[in-house]
Amino acid sequence: MEHGVKKLQLHWQILVAILLGGVIGSITGTEGGIGGITFYAVFDFVGTMFMNGLRMIIVPLIVSSIITGIASLGSSNDLGRLGMKTLGFYAVTSTMAILIGLLFVNIMSPGIIDGEPAGERLNLTLDADMVSSAVASVEGRGGGDIVQIFIRMIPTNVIQAAADGEMLGLIFFSLVFGYFMTTIRSPLADSMKSFWEGIAETMMEITMWIMKFAPIGVFGLVARTVASTGFAAFTPMLVFFFTVLGALMFHLFVALPLMLKYVAKVSPLKHFKAMMPALLTAFSSASSSATLPLSMKCIEHNSGVSERTASFVLPLGATVNMDGTALYECVAAIFLAQAYGLELSFATQFSVVLIALLTSIGVAGIPAASLVAISVILTAIGLPVEAIGLLLVTDRVLDMVRTAVNVYSDSCCAVVVAVSEKETLLV
Repeated sequence: MEHGVKKLQLHWQILVAILLGGVIGSITGTEGGIGGITFYAVFDFVGTMFMNGLRMIIVPLIVSSIITGIASLGSSNDLGRLGMKTLGFYAVTSTMAILIGLLFVNIMSPGIIDGEPAGERLNLTLDADMVSSAVASVEGRGGGDIVQIFIRMIPTNVIQAAADGEMLGLIFFSLVFGYFMTTIRSPLADSMKSFWEGIAETMMEITMWIMKFAPIGVFGLVARTVASTGFAAFTPMLVFFFTVLGALMFHLFVALPLMLKYVAKVSPLKHFKAMMPALLTAFSSASSSATLPLSMKCIEHNSGVSERTASFVLPLGATVNMDGTALYECVAAIFLAQAYGLELSFATQFSVVLIALLTSIGVAGIPAASLVAISVILTAIGLPVEAIGLLLVTDRVLDMVRTAVNVYSDSCCAVVVAVSEKETLLV
């Protein structure tokens, strides 16, 4: 029996936790309890502990991932023509994915139900101070505030920026630090790179350790919500789920194939078939890093991309190119802002796009790491990080889909770069 429990995969554990949380939360309500302690308080404690664990890893995970990613790129001997083509493609497709997400979330408005913000149904509450702070951070902005976004990218005090949650400045510092770390003399550069790689790997291990408690945390979060609001929360979450899914499918089956057909002049259908084993693995594992060996095999043997191109483009893509993740971060942040009843100006939505693009670089290729990046965006637009607890209800399935999108985007880049390098392909 114990062996069977250990083999139960995390997404099945989370699914069971969601179902149990819904059933038990509806039975206990907010008043039920034992010995003067309400079950609602227990649910709240469990959910809060899990959310605190996620918040704890935000700064070191983002900073170390970005620094090591940029450092490995900057020290590469192939960073020249091939590197610029690859980075250019990744920048274009990630931006395109975010804009698709922005379009879908503004049209579908999953955070608005029957003309009213869905915050009450979702058990989202802001106290008076948080309301005024959030409203002040998003109202009254115009196009000129875009300049302020870039000014905030350069922090006057990096430590203070981390403490205050000013992650945009911290991300910019990490990008600059990672690049210039490779320009110092060899012994010091190697030591610094080893140091940050050690931190990055350690933070990945801590993230995976925290995610082992995800079923318990999800149970507490779902049970708490259902206990206080009934099942009303599932209507907006269902709309949110299909909004993200629709945007991801549009990027996967329309935007990227159009680039393959008109930029690379190859058959999108043949390439999709060639990458199918890797896409299925990415979907089932929700890890672009774990899928990398199979992705390289498919792109070389089935699509005909050279080992030289594949070995450069795909590992880099697994580190810095996260189309599906960036799209999801954008939709999730706008959804929660809608649910809180906040009107986001063009300047604020532009900042969401910019932060989603930058944080997608620093998100490790491991399951649920994007939840950390979403917290960065929420902080930037003045919303409490605790709101991302709701996203865990639908996150696993969407994580699987967006990982497949990430992997497919990497493969499309490899094909485009290979064609530009005059390689003969099989697709």
